[in-house]
Amino acid sequence: MERVRYGIVGVGGMGTGHARTMQRIDECELSAVCDIVPEVAESVGEEFNVPYLIDFHDLVDRDDVDAIVVATPHYAHPEISIYAMEQGKPVVCEKPISVTVSAADEMVAAHERTGTPFAVMHQRRSEPVWQAAWKLVSEGRLGEIYRTMLVYADFRSQAYYNSAGWRATWGGEGGGVLINQAPHSIDLFTWLGGLPSRVTGHTATKGHVIEVEDVAGALLEYPNGAVGYIYCCTNEAPSTDILELAGEKGKLQVIGTELRFWEVPEGVKGFSDSSTEMWTRPDVVEVPVDIPERESGHIAILRNMARHMLHGEELLAPGVEGRNTVEMINAVILSGHAEEPVDVPVNRERYDAFLASLVATSSFGKGDQGPDLRVTDTVHH
Repeated sequence: MERVRYGIVGVGGMGTGHARTMQRIDECELSAVCDIVPEVAESVGEEFNVPYLIDFHDLVDRDDVDAIVVATPHYAHPEISIYAMEQGKPVVCEKPISVTVSAADEMVAAHERTGTPFAVMHQRRSEPVWQAAWKLVSEGRLGEIYRTMLVYADFRSQAYYNSAGWRATWGGEGGGVLINQAPHSIDLFTWLGGLPSRVTGHTATKGHVIEVEDVAGALLEYPNGAVGYIYCCTNEAPSTDILELAGEKGKLQVIGTELRFWEVPEGVKGFSDSSTEMWTRPDVVEVPVDIPERESGHIAILRNMARHMLHGEELLAPGVEGRNTVEMINAVILSGHAEEPVDVPVNRERYDAFLASLVATSSFGKGDQGPDLRVTDTVHH
């Protein structure tokens, strides 16, 4: 194999963006597209001069398709991804990999059972600032982590939510800001800081006429006794994107694309335990962090999967780790609605029953909600 031939399932929105991106990747090519709306499938197929199909099974089964990109609405991700992996076709699945962590379990099980490569489109991991942050954490430069914090505050208009009947509904999306806008930030947060063991969440709908949350926050407790906090919303302008980790040996802070790192050579508790002075503080040294330029964005994930298949390159965003994002999302939503702390891992049966009760009363698919406006996002990429 000299190049990886990708097939894309779901080309009414982001899938078309991935098709365009593939034109700039030497290691791959677009081989076929699929969409449940015949007119969309035909239009995109003709635009890129590739075969177009309506049924994802037919695309996966093609001999000229080596790997699959899944870019459908969230609920369809598991079925398509699992079928593809069972046919030995590597998968790059859009975020989040699933709506429920029980479905994520099934995807991970399929990957482990078949050995088929599985990645998630968490492209922010490829950005230079986050690669530098991961290097600091993975090298143990922070020491034991004592505190985590994430604030992801963004904006979406009511027109955005009105653009498709599935948006911001329990039946169509399975959640709001947590499952649609915040997964990239939550992925980075859990990638660097790990999963908490208990979540006390709050969810609300404040700025939009939707049935799901546009505001979410949570207090977090970690197995080692560390504490944390997250806040996500789609009601603020300008946007705020802050991640902070504080540990025994240092503190890491990322605001937007600016990374700062401070070392505590003696250690915070180490200094506290050894100092005989009341009002002294440990020495703190801000350390410049090298942030090498590198390819980032969707193109980096698509090329990475191709190079993983061709040359064994390590995956930047393994699909198995995509489950952590869903675990956090489910925990905050369930805790917010139950108004009580929720342990992590989330009780799968409880969450599935909880979501089913909300889907049963969801507005999705009930009445005329107008046509879906399938527009590729050119802003958040």
